[in-house]
Amino acid sequence: MASRTRFFEMIGRKLSLRLSIPSNLQRRAFLVAAAAFIGATVVSVAPDAQARDRNDQRYWTGTWTASPQAPEPPAILPTPAQFDNQTIRQIVHTSIGGNVVRVRLSNEYGDSPLVIGEVHVALQDSEANIVPRSDRALTFSGHSSITIPAGAPALSDPIAFEVPALGNLAISVHLPNATPVQTFHSLGLQTTYISGAGNFTGDINFPTASTTTSWFFLSGVTVATSKEKAAIVAIGDSITDGFASTVDANRRWPNLLAERLQARRGPNYLAVLDQGISGNRTLHDFIGPNALARFDRDVLNAPGVKYVILLEGINNIGIPGAFGLPQEQVSADEIIAGHRQLIARAHEKRLKIFGCTLTPFEGTAFPGYFTAEGEAKRQAVNAWIRSGREFDGVIDFDKATRDPGHPTRLLADYDSGDHLHPNDAGYAAMAAAVDLSLFRGGGDDD
Repeated sequence: MASRTRFFEMIGRKLSLRLSIPSNLQRRAFLVAAAAFIGATVVSVAPDAQARDRNDQRYWTGTWTASPQAPEPPAILPTPAQFDNQTIRQIVHTSIGGNVVRVRLSNEYGDSPLVIGEVHVALQDSEANIVPRSDRALTFSGHSSITIPAGAPALSDPIAFEVPALGNLAISVHLPNATPVQTFHSLGLQTTYISGAGNFTGDINFPTASTTTSWFFLSGVTVATSKEKAAIVAIGDSITDGFASTVDANRRWPNLLAERLQARRGPNYLAVLDQGISGNRTLHDFIGPNALARFDRDVLNAPGVKYVILLEGINNIGIPGAFGLPQEQVSADEIIAGHRQLIARAHEKRLKIFGCTLTPFEGTAFPGYFTAEGEAKRQAVNAWIRSGREFDGVIDFDKATRDPGHPTRLLADYDSGDHLHPNDAGYAAMAAAVDLSLFRGGGDDD
C-alpha cells in the first residue's frame, strides 16, 4: 500500500509541476482521481480478457482429424502429384457439433512454402455441391490467403458456423500456384473433388474435373461450444484408418463409435478423432511416422483430448516378412515395451488410455505377412493387454471379430476378403465392442 501511495504521489508531483497545480488539496484530489481511474481500468478490462482466454483454451475440441503423411514411394504415392491454379473440395465427416469452427492445414512434409489462395467451409449437399447460403470464407490471421512455411501447420481464425454432429462439411482450398503434393492423407475413403484451372471455393455447384479419395494439406477441424466437451483419439493402422470400408459411407469403426456416443441418452459431448494411418507401425517407420514418433502430434496435442484408444501392432508382426525387412523383425516383448511407452506418455498428460487386442490375420492375402511365429507374437501381446493391468481399460477387438470355430481367422461375415481387414459389418462389430462406460470421470459425463 505504501509503495502504491508513493507511486501516485510521484505521478502527482510530476503532473503538478507540468500543470502548475497550486495547492496540496488539488494535488490530493488529483491523486484520488488517478487511483480511482487506474483501479477502475484494471477491474473492468482484465476479467473480460481472462474470460476470452479461458474460453479459447477450454472449449476448443477437435471434431475431425486426418494424420498427415509424406509421399513414400513405392508404397504410397499421391494422386494427383501436383495442383496448379486449382481448387480442391474435400469432404469431412464430423463427430460432435459446435457453433464456432476453425480449420487446420498442414505443410508438415513440404520442403518449400505452401501458398494457400483461399479457403471456404460449407455444408455438403450432395457430392461436390454445397448447401446454398451455408458457405463461409475463412481467414488466417485476418487474411484470406496464407503462405505456410515448410514443416508448419496453419490454423484458421474462428468463425461463427453451425457445425452439425455426424454431418458432412465441404472444405474448399484454392492453390493458385504449381503445388506439389508433399503432405496428404492417403486413405481418405472420401471423394475429394478437383477443379480445372481457377478459384471455385465459394461455388455452390462445383465444376469437378477429376476425383480422388485422399485428403490434401488438411489435417483437422475444431469446434468451440458453450459447454466443455472432450475428445477420444483413436490411434492405429489401416484397421483404424478404415481400409476396405465403403467409400463415402463413413463406416470406419471410429465413425461408428461416434454414432453410438451421439445416440446414447444424456449429454453427447464426446468427439472421436481418427488418427489411423494405413501401414503404420509402433516401432519402425513404413507408411507415416511410427506411433512412438507421432504420438505427441496426433494424440497429446489433439484439441480437447481426454481419452486414447490404441490399436497398433499387427503391422509390427507382418510387414517385415511381407516386405523383406528381416532387420525390422520385433519380438512380442518389444511391441509390449512400445505400448508401455505410449501408456506412460498418456498418463503423464493425465489421459486415460485403453488398449485394444490385435485382430486375427491367418490366411491374409499378403504373402509372407502371416506366419505361425507371428501368430504366437499376436497371442502373447493380446495376453499382456488383457491381463497386464497397465492400460486403463481393455477393448477386446480380437474377441469381437474372430471366428469362434477358428479363432486365428476373422469371422467370414466380418472379412473384407483379404483375411486381415474387416468389412463394414466387421467395423460395426468393433465399434459395438467398445464399452461406453469407459468414458467417464468429469465434465458432462453420464
